[in-house]
Amino acid sequence: MDLSLTQTLVLCGFVFIGGFVDSIAGGGGLITLPAYFAMGLPAHAALATNKFSSVCGTSFAVLRYWRAGTVSARVGLPAAAGALFGSAIGAKIALVVPASVINTVMLVLVPAVLVFLLLKDRLFAPPSASAAAQHGWVSLQPSALRLWSLLIGLVIGAYDGFFGPGTGTFLAIAFSAFLGLDLLAASGNARVANLASNLGSVVVFLASAKVLFPLALYTAAAGICGNLLGSRLAVQKGARVIKPLMVVVLLLLMAEVVRRRYW
Repeated sequence: MDLSLTQTLVLCGFVFIGGFVDSIAGGGGLITLPAYFAMGLPAHAALATNKFSSVCGTSFAVLRYWRAGTVSARVGLPAAAGALFGSAIGAKIALVVPASVINTVMLVLVPAVLVFLLLKDRLFAPPSASAAAQHGWVSLQPSALRLWSLLIGLVIGAYDGFFGPGTGTFLAIAFSAFLGLDLLAASGNARVANLASNLGSVVVFLASAKVLFPLALYTAAAGICGNLLGSRLAVQKGARVIKPLMVVVLLLLMAEVVRRRYW
């Protein structure tokens, strides 16, 4: 399928914005995937090309967070392993569980997560200075930290394989809620796990020749630029930019869930 120059530039603009948002708060697919569909791409081609550009962009965001020291191998790698396995489980569940079930669950879950994000600082005290100094940002023992990270990746990876939108946002919020990570560290480690959960599907899409080239290369370049800019801003500003964008992503996700449920 051939797009005009104008269509390609518009699509790249949306992918840039999606990459920017995704690198900070997750949920970039809520912006990019509708843009692919709006340009008239067939469903499988849109999903495949979107995943390809997303993986390329997220890879660069992970490098930025890693170099900034906000990614922990004890958190990111077990979570990535769990997410990779979980996404495969979620894809299998999707074959037997009606989509209406997960939509109903999301109608309750997304508002609850949004309220938690807004009230988290009032409900939970931040880690003590001694705990932060000893373990980076959490007070869990290394073995427990790896186990919790694995479980978070597994559960949210299964969600990604089954439903998908907002996976990176849910990962970051889970790392913050259950492991005590600040939002910057949570966002960095979420990018690692989210990258792993997407890699498997990208390999399948590439093997089945569903990715549209050279369009995928153009949008990948736009996504990389957006991810680099967004991750740089996140590293510099921390929670001041991450939290508001997470709220925006959750509101977008809520709108998407309502759309799927009632229209």
